[in-house]
Amino acid sequence: MKRSLVNFAIDAVAFINISALVITGFIIRFILPPGTGGLGRRFHDSAGREHVKTLLSMTRHQWGDIHFYLAVLFTALIAIHIVLHWNWIKEYLKSITGLTSK
Repeated sequence: MKRSLVNFAIDAVAFINISALVITGFIIRFILPPGTGGLGRRFHDSAGREHVKTLLSMTRHQWGDIHFYLAVLFTALIAIHIVLHWNWIKEYLKSITGLTSK
């Protein structure tokens, strides 16, 4: 497989992954209530009704697990991205530090 195709695939998967991280983070922070009692601080009405305890049949903790595994995957993808671009990184650092041999 061509190196450029591998780079594109890694970058595309990383973009989808970071998008999913943002979505799960938003769900954990703003949609599902904090704490285990189901009574959050953000989305309560004046009648004191209970908040949403699940979203798509998953609790806040289950969403947190998904968020964690997405973060681990993203870290691995970024490490692969850096490895694939290592020569470019070295040359760029040489050029900005003035260590190039001209």
